[in-house]
Amino acid sequence: MRLEGKVGMVTGSASGFGRTTAVRFAEEGARVAVVDIDEARGAETVELVGGAGSEGVLVVEDISSVDGANRAVSATVDRFDGLDVLVNNAGISQGEPQRDTWDAAEEVWDRVMRVNLKSVYACSKAAIPQLLERGGGSIISVASIAAWSPVGGAAYAASKGAILSYTRNISRELASRRIRANCVSPGFMRTPMSTGERHGLSADEQEARLADMGRRVPMRQVGSTLDIANAIVYLASDESSYITGQELVVDGGYLVR
Repeated sequence: MRLEGKVGMVTGSASGFGRTTAVRFAEEGARVAVVDIDEARGAETVELVGGAGSEGVLVVEDISSVDGANRAVSATVDRFDGLDVLVNNAGISQGEPQRDTWDAAEEVWDRVMRVNLKSVYACSKAAIPQLLERGGGSIISVASIAAWSPVGGAAYAASKGAILSYTRNISRELASRRIRANCVSPGFMRTPMSTGERHGLSADEQEARLADMGRRVPMRQVGSTLDIANAIVYLASDESSYITGQELVVDGGYLVR
């Protein structure tokens, strides 16, 4: 097992990439802290972690503040006696399809930056001392191809581009202390956020939206949450022990189309 004996904390793991990553961590032998504000769906993820043969704990916290991130990390360490891998996955879309994205409402801009970007800073800040206690570890943050291509809106893209910059900076600072920091950047994926399910689109409307996305990709299909989870597992494992400060793009060739 690639993560046997390790402890992982996955933010935003009540659904989507986070849920699949939590389950894949369990399949690879890690114990997992499922961190989300959605208690009901988070509990479902913990059950899936147990079904995959490992131990999970649900931590209901808003990790977009330093206090919330500190509580989440403390709860993880209290339960599992340490932390080896932090996955900064929590994120939201920009929404507001009826207006130019540069003209996002101030509250939308602030919320996107808080959930998508500040949570990465807050959770990393809280986790790094615990990773040092273990002699090192891995931080994987979920960015996006929106950092490179105008998809998703200006606020969303700005938050994801900043995650890349933040990761590159901390990776250099932490490398000598055996903490690696990398990003995974998804392209067009089948998730509750990308399909429009969270915005109330019908099943037919969601499938039409995914088909349109797939036509833009050289592989002629959208990706799955498993594609992202497998990339995260790789960066969490010792197989990537000499990789830090990098972005792993998982997009079916969209950026090179």
